[in-house]
Amino acid sequence: MNLPILQKISAQILSKEVPSYKRWLYEKIDFSANLIGIKGPRGAGKSTILQQYAKASDIEPSKILYVSCDHPAMAGVSLYDIGENFYARGGKLFIVDEIHKNENFSQELKALYDVFDMQIVFSGSSALKIEHASADLSRRAVVHDLGVLSLREFVEIQTGQKFQSFTLEDITSKHYDIATTIMGRIRPLEQFEDYINYGCYPFYQESLTDYPQKLLEVINLTIDSDLCGIYNIDPSKLDKLKKIIYMLCATSPYELNVSKLSAAVGTSWPTLSKYLERMDAGSLIHIVRGGSGMRAVNKPDKLLLDNPNLFTVLCANPDIGSIRESFFVSQVSLGYQVHYHDRGDFIVDETKVFEIGGASKKEEQLQGNKNGYIASDNIEIGYDNKIPLWLFGFLY
Repeated sequence: MNLPILQKISAQILSKEVPSYKRWLYEKIDFSANLIGIKGPRGAGKSTILQQYAKASDIEPSKILYVSCDHPAMAGVSLYDIGENFYARGGKLFIVDEIHKNENFSQELKALYDVFDMQIVFSGSSALKIEHASADLSRRAVVHDLGVLSLREFVEIQTGQKFQSFTLEDITSKHYDIATTIMGRIRPLEQFEDYINYGCYPFYQESLTDYPQKLLEVINLTIDSDLCGIYNIDPSKLDKLKKIIYMLCATSPYELNVSKLSAAVGTSWPTLSKYLERMDAGSLIHIVRGGSGMRAVNKPDKLLLDNPNLFTVLCANPDIGSIRESFFVSQVSLGYQVHYHDRGDFIVDETKVFEIGGASKKEEQLQGNKNGYIASDNIEIGYDNKIPLWLFGFLY
């Protein structure tokens, strides 16, 4: 382990310019804690948050060490040894990116936290072993979920304006007033359409032309590198995971069933179930299960791609209903529990039922449910229990 080389690499990384826009999570993190984790999809901006924090810190640069576990210099290196040597030389802030690439990170983080008076901030894949390792870290680390860009964040980046986020209760009870205020500043349907096509990952700003290719690389790396490494999946089986993703492209969630999916992928249901769970953990798909009171079945009730942009780059003729539901679930599930419901599309926190559809969507399925709402696409403003779908992009 050569600390001077790692410090040189750290200085090179932290000397680069970082985006000025700070994602919603940056303001939510209590950076006074000694062990902080950020997990989320590839490309969501975890590394940017780490670099923004390092640059904003009042700690002198020589006391900050930034390492990325996917760098060749980190191959076979002990995080504990690095931290111990860094601390001995006056280190105060140890930042570890892509921590899931380190096989023993859980034990080593625990030991570093217990032994040295030094702040440690780390990031990892949303599929990560941080979840498997939580027994070791749960009493020590505060781990935050980042998620893809919300529509609100995308609009802020595009316009340079600041917009407030709202609770689900705000949106269901005051959606007319909220939508009217926002409409005074932007054209929400125009922004929503752009977001659906390319707004879920911050790297869209680098090049819209290259965005589809970069997003395909994110998908392939998540499967071939992250999921394969974290779950020890046989590399020969990885094509089956990619086949599942393509199956979800043009198929309505209602039409998917266990036998159809198992047959198409060419594997048994128990094996397929494991694949689905791992892809859900890796932020490639959403498994939406039935809420309480629904009949218990050993299968996911709905399978959706994780966010609308995945439909854009993967699907020749994506199902519009799936895109709408994917948007709704991706925006709502970060802060609330979302389940499938038999008298609507989704039930949130076991209280509010939502039916997702176009502008002409009717409320027959809600059957007068006073906690039932329609989330309608292609409308700027709603009325009563009919809420614009785009407005759910302002939850975070």
